[in-house]
Formats: sequence, C-alpha cells, structure tokens
Amino acid sequence: MSDLPTSTKVDPLDAGRAAALDRDGYLLLRGAVPDAWRDALRAAFDSGVGAGDQWAAPRGAGWRHALVDLDPAVQQTCRLPLLLAAAAQMLGGPFFLAQVEGRAPLQGGGHQPLHRDGAGTKAVAALVFLDDYGPDNGATRLVPRHLDQADFDQTLPDETLSLTIAGEAGDILVFDADLAHGATCNRSGARRRSLLLSFMPERNQATMDACRAVRNVRMDTSEVFVP
Repeated sequence: MSDLPTSTKVDPLDAGRAAALDRDGYLLLRGAVPDAWRDALRAAFDSGVGAGDQWAAPRGAGWRHALVDLDPAVQQTCRLPLLLAAAAQMLGGPFFLAQVEGRAPLQGGGHQPLHRDGAGTKAVAALVFLDDYGPDNGATRLVPRHLDQADFDQTLPDETLSLTIAGEAGDILVFDADLAHGATCNRSGARRRSLLLSFMPERNQATMDACRAVRNVRMDTSEVFVP
C-alpha cells in the first residue's frame, strides 16, 4: 500500500444520466470500455483464474473466479471517467475503490436469489462485462429503485418486478449495492466473464483495510476520488 494517498477530481455525470441514475438506482453504460482494451481485460481474467485455495475465503459454487486487481488494464478500467462520474453521483462525497475481482457463471450455475449487498454502507457496485451477456448466459437482473417499495431492512421486492439486463462486451452496469439484484442461471454455457467492482465512501477505508486479507485485496486502495 502507498504511504502517500492521492486525491483525484471526478467530473460530474451529465444531467440526463444523473436523473436516470437517481430515479432507477442503476445505469447501464453501453460500450464504455474502449474496444482496444477488451482483449487485455479478457487475458487478465483468464490468467487470474486459479484453484479454489488461492482465495482466503470460500467462493460460491457454480462460478469461476479470477484474481485481477493488480493488472494495469483492470486498474485503468476501474478509473474510466464515466464510471467514476456515476459512482460520484450516487455517493455524493469522497470515495475509493475498495475491491475488484473477476467472476463468470459456469454452465448450469450462477443463479442467485434477489439480495442487497450494501448493508447500510452506501456502497456502489459495478459490473464490467467482458463478453456479450443476456438471460441465457447468466446476466444480472435487478429491480429498479422506483419499483422497489419493499422494506429494505426486512423484505425483498417481488421477483416479477426484476429486469434482466442484456448487452454486449464493453458495457458497464453500475448500481446502488442496496438495490435488489442477482445473477441468473447460465443455461447456455456461453462465457460471461465480468469484473466486479466496489466503490465505498472514504470514511470506510480503515474498516475495509482491516479485512484486506480475507477479501484477497492486494492492490493499493489509498486513492480517493473527489466529486
């Protein structure tokens, strides 16, 4: 880790996207990853896949997991201006990149019940898709914020309210981690590699640093992004 934290200014999201993100709790950034970067990201994913014992804590069955957080192309992608602008819109204050890892549902695997990841931490999640994705190969489904009237502490919305997101390699899905969401089953077996990112408010840095080892975080997380 660096002894000299850096601060990076983040430009605001454009008004149209900001309004949609505030209303829905998610935003799909189509084609956000430059085409020239995508092969390097896929190579980083594939080289980061290893045996289950490379992880300090067990990973879910039915998935392929990849350690990618030290790869330069991955780090560059995590800092795409449009992605940072969307995170800043949701977080509203200084934040940092807490984690990034690779995930891909295996054939017949990947289905998750609707759930919320935020647990009151005001976290932002992002999925960088490295392959085309849709309902046949484990795409993520979610319930837009304006349709979610459930009690966040006690219940989850009706599954019928969820939307399954579909698109192409290079898209980025960014969303409030408290939004009800979950992957679908990869019925076709087609590859659906993605990078899963987590951004958190700066005030959470010490807490997250204390559990770096169990989360397999190796990268420097000291950089702070300022809206």
